[in-house]
Amino acid sequence: MGGSVAMALRAQGWYVSGVDRVDAACRRGVELGAFDAIGPDPTADLTFVCTPVLSVAELALEALDHGGIVTDIGSVKAPIVSAVDHPRFIGGHPMAGSEQDGIEGSDPAMFQGRTWVLTPTSKTDSQAFATLYTVISAMGAQVVSVPPERHDELVAVVSHVPHLAASTLMGVAADGAEEHAALLRLAAGGFRDMTRIAAGHPAIWMDICSANRTAIVSVLDRYIEELSAVRSIVDTEDRPALLHRLERARAARLNLPVGAPPPADLVEFRIPIPDRPGFIAEISTLASELGVNIFDIEISHSMEGGGGVLVAIVSASFADLLRGGLVARGFRSSVTRLESK
Repeated sequence: MGGSVAMALRAQGWYVSGVDRVDAACRRGVELGAFDAIGPDPTADLTFVCTPVLSVAELALEALDHGGIVTDIGSVKAPIVSAVDHPRFIGGHPMAGSEQDGIEGSDPAMFQGRTWVLTPTSKTDSQAFATLYTVISAMGAQVVSVPPERHDELVAVVSHVPHLAASTLMGVAADGAEEHAALLRLAAGGFRDMTRIAAGHPAIWMDICSANRTAIVSVLDRYIEELSAVRSIVDTEDRPALLHRLERARAARLNLPVGAPPPADLVEFRIPIPDRPGFIAEISTLASELGVNIFDIEISHSMEGGGGVLVAIVSASFADLLRGGLVARGFRSSVTRLESK
C-alpha cells in the first residue's frame, strides 16, 4: 500500500522520499519508481504513514515534529486519531488493496475509483484538510469524510468481518479438501470471489482485530444471528422468506455507488467560512451522512481579513439535499453549475 501511494504521488509530480525498516524494500522501491530518494525528509509537505495500525500513532507524532501535513492509511481510526491529537494530522483509510505483499505489489492505479476515507475532527486545520483532499482526489480516489468512531463501526461491517468470514469459509473448504481431494477443484467463480480477500497478508490482521475489537465483535454477533436465521429458513424450506432475503441483498448490491458524473452534471457550492473551529469537519461529514460525494474541495482565502470560502464540487442531483442540510446546520451557500462557469 505504501508503495502504491508513493507511485500515485509521483505520477502527480510529487518528489517522494521513502522510509522502511527493511532497507532492501526502499532500494527496490527506487528501482520500481516508487521513490525518488530513501530516508526521512524533514522538509516534506505531506507524510503518509503506511504501517500496521498499532505503530501509526508513534510514527505520525514523529513526522509532525518536522512540520507539514501527516496522514495514515490504517483501517482503524479512533484510537489513532485520539493518540495523535494535532491540527495537521488527518486520519485516512483507502478502501483498496491487493493480495500481493510488499513493494512488489505496488500499483499507481490502485486507488482509481476507490473510496478513501478521511476522519477530520473539530481541531483539524482547514487548509491541511483541503490540501490532503485535493491530493487524494488527484490519485483518482473518491474521498468520504466520517468521524473516527463512526469509521471503525462501518469498516467492521464492510471490511473487517468480511475478511474474517472469507477466511473462515476458506478454512471450512480447506478442511473438506483434506477428505475430498477434488473439492477445491470445484471452486467456481462465486467461491473464488467471496474468498479472494482471504489471501491477504495475515500479520496485519492481528493489529486490526485488536484495535477494533469492540466493533468487530458487535458485527460478528449480528452476522451470527443472521446466519442462524438463514439456517432456519433453509432448514424449514421457507421459500418466500429466502426469496425476500436474496432479493433484498441483490438490490443492495446493485445499488452500490459508482464513479463520478460528467462535469456537466456537477455543481459548485461556495460556503462562507464561519468564525468557529471544526467547520470543515462538520461540512464534510454532513455530506457523507447525506450520501453526497464531494468530488473536489478547496479553501479560497479572502484578501482582506481572516475569512474565506469553502468551495466544494458535488453532483447536481444532490445539490438540493446538501443545501438543505447546510441550512439546517446554519451554513449559507451559493450553488453554480460548472457548465455555466
